[in-house]
Amino acid sequence: MKIAKLFCAFLLLAAIPICAQESARPADDRDHPPAPKVVGYFPQWGVYGGYVFGSYFVKNVITTGAATRLTHLNYAFANVVNNQCASFDTYADYQYAFTADETVDGKADSQDPNAFVGNFHQLQELKRRYPDLHIVMSIGGGSADPNAFSTAALPENRKAFVKSCIDMYIRGNFAPGIHEPGIFDGLDIDWEFPATPADETNFTALLKEFREQLDRIHPGMTLSIAAPAGSWAYQFINLEKIQHVLSYFNSMNYDFDGPWNYTTGFVAPLYRSVLDPDATNNADYAVQSYLGMGVAPEKIVFGVPFYGYEWTDVPNVNDGLFEPGTPEGYGSEYNYIVTVESQFKKFRDPITKAPWLYDGNNFWTYDDAVSLEFKMDYVQEHKLGGVMIWEISGDLPNGLLLKTLVKGLQDKPCDD
Repeated sequence: MKIAKLFCAFLLLAAIPICAQESARPADDRDHPPAPKVVGYFPQWGVYGGYVFGSYFVKNVITTGAATRLTHLNYAFANVVNNQCASFDTYADYQYAFTADETVDGKADSQDPNAFVGNFHQLQELKRRYPDLHIVMSIGGGSADPNAFSTAALPENRKAFVKSCIDMYIRGNFAPGIHEPGIFDGLDIDWEFPATPADETNFTALLKEFREQLDRIHPGMTLSIAAPAGSWAYQFINLEKIQHVLSYFNSMNYDFDGPWNYTTGFVAPLYRSVLDPDATNNADYAVQSYLGMGVAPEKIVFGVPFYGYEWTDVPNVNDGLFEPGTPEGYGSEYNYIVTVESQFKKFRDPITKAPWLYDGNNFWTYDDAVSLEFKMDYVQEHKLGGVMIWEISGDLPNGLLLKTLVKGLQDKPCDD
């Protein structure tokens, strides 16, 4: 997952088609396929601010409407240290004392140094109000050391490593004196990325161990991975084999172009643009590759970005698209990009429906409601497992992008 700076409740929004209700045939799984998953990553670091609308708290999952639209909320991230799960930020996780206007219940956190506070306590309060929302701890991320995963997954370390993660996040033993079980409903593994044949073997065994230990607590608990879109990143992941122990793949269908390139492009194109020199540089290619390797479509949860990237010094050719430029920073949330849209001319690719902004010198790539709706049509057409968002703090306060995704996943009218 990118560090730049969510569906049981969805059933309340998406009615079962009338034709299905009127059917006299006995119901089975083919009549009622699993409801689409809506997975949203929550930023641990949101407490520190830096957003257009200030800080992003667990409270905002409610105020934006995400709590009733997400099926899964993935907390990003936990770390891997010395072959054990560990907190990336203990202060944000369980030490930050929120004020009354920052909390889910409107009550200020205790100032007692031994009190259970922080994001984890707010997730606890969120779960009390929305018990159908699955809260998942995501382990790893782009800033985690891939070598730490590689070592922890070795046969001699694997079982103890998995036990440490389950003891900490599923059993709730967050720190000495802090025992708060029942907050997290599963684990999401974000190893970026296995890099050798040995890693491939060990990753497969590691996920099997996670599944076995989770099932001893409660069969069917969520186990997912953050799944890369590029073959260079999944070449040492046995996608077909691991799907049998995973609940689903969070397919990271974004970061196809960005500030690591000195050429503009689309952050998350669904299809190949005519001008794109790389035929593999799009989400459809990634999805078709997964399907071609035997991954079941319902296991693929299609990832979308709530952020975008900027270049400057872009020549006025082809309206700045796929032209040389200087990367500007490391990206910004959608809720910032919309504040500068009026300063640019907005374009849209006719094939992939991706928008871009250009003013003759500066270029932005991002997703908007139009391109996201187009992608949800694709998810429906290919019978994929749902949608994943990196990450939910990038939405508008009214939840425009998430509303668009959920609406796009609703059943289409029945044929006459």
